[in-house]
Amino acid sequence: MPSGTVLIVDDERNIRATLARALELEGFETLAAATGLDGLKAIREQKPDVVLLDVRLPDVDGLELLDRVRRDGNEVPVVMISGHGTIATAVRATHLGARDFLEKPLSADKVIVTVKNALEVADLTRQNTALREDLGATRLILGESPAMAKLADWIARTAPTAGRVLITGENGTGKELVARALHDGSPRAKGPFIRVNCAAIPTELIESELFGHEKGAFTGADRQRRGRFEQAHRGTLFLDEIGDMRVDVQAKLLRVLQEGEVERVGGDRPIRVDVRVLAATNKDLEAQVEKGEFREDLFFRLNVVPIVAPPLRDRKDDIPLLVAHFLRLYAENNDFRPKTVVSDAMDTLCRHTWPGNIRELKNLVERLSIMVSGDTIEATDLPSLDGLETRTTSDSSGGSAWPTMSSGLTLKEVREMIERHYIADALESCGWNVTQTARTLGIERTNLHKKIKYYALER
Repeated sequence: MPSGTVLIVDDERNIRATLARALELEGFETLAAATGLDGLKAIREQKPDVVLLDVRLPDVDGLELLDRVRRDGNEVPVVMISGHGTIATAVRATHLGARDFLEKPLSADKVIVTVKNALEVADLTRQNTALREDLGATRLILGESPAMAKLADWIARTAPTAGRVLITGENGTGKELVARALHDGSPRAKGPFIRVNCAAIPTELIESELFGHEKGAFTGADRQRRGRFEQAHRGTLFLDEIGDMRVDVQAKLLRVLQEGEVERVGGDRPIRVDVRVLAATNKDLEAQVEKGEFREDLFFRLNVVPIVAPPLRDRKDDIPLLVAHFLRLYAENNDFRPKTVVSDAMDTLCRHTWPGNIRELKNLVERLSIMVSGDTIEATDLPSLDGLETRTTSDSSGGSAWPTMSSGLTLKEVREMIERHYIADALESCGWNVTQTARTLGIERTNLHKKIKYYALER
């Protein structure tokens, strides 16, 4: 069933009622306004997905109203309707940004087709905007290493299916790129790709963000709002950082996955949604299940196909390709010649362990593009990377060398990097005796096994 809200602005009650009935039978929600000013208020406050706008209104001309909407910066698709249509009127409407022009008497079937087409074009426009915001080529998954060949094979096998996918991997490994590749290779590629960062949304708002809310559902809910599930109808919903979702919201998410229906906060009726859900995390969800921090039944629902985004240290053969790509991309977006990296500098980059993964590499390449004045990047141009090696090293004064702000790492990434190094040192010191290492670290043996798996530690 279609999903979306259609605003009907027409001074004839019968037309408003007839169109509303026909659209609601097709699964649309409808709003109605009898005057132009009421219509403008509804557009600004209710945020409809499509507007059916009569040219002749009692208070303001429909074309003038369309012009006001566009001057507001609102790109909502507008379909003009008129009982006295002329070629000149249709041309002017098109110039003002109307999506289509329909003449009265209206055919319900034609109106429905026109509304559906307007929604599809709007979705494509949003996707194209997202592509531009992603700087075009930054969505490419680059790499020719065995680890990336394996990842590409998993994506190719999984993308055309309807199976849910749980993408795991360290921060900065490109889990969102994997999700986008799964969407782009699926039958839903023409539908929306909606991303939700579960860790970035305040806990009290996550339910409204996912499922939407009705006007007046809570303090500050001054208008109805469609949630991300409804926005992703016939497309893909990517739940990033799923391990940070509250347990009570997990229960509601599980119900949506089981029943294919959402209920807005403050609402009293279910809304059917057709959505493929992809999830990602850098956490050990199995460990969270054992602690009672993540629902086991939801874990099994999401983990139909597990895909691991490999860390950069496991695909060092790809570093020259990635460096060249980021240098070219940054040059194109700043309109100057791309720089090249000399062989000894590239060797240094390839020896680094990149705890911040692709994100750290991209940040460093951008910094070098800005700070190096010549056309080539020499080894002497590289900042000290010693503090970011797999093992903690000592500086010339005998103290520990630590990551600095220039690494571009978050506090969480630094904590995980230190924990990984500390566990690796403990395992080496204990001859990889897991029981002895767990006792030395003061943690449970099963917990240590999970950390070894999470950090991909090998003897």
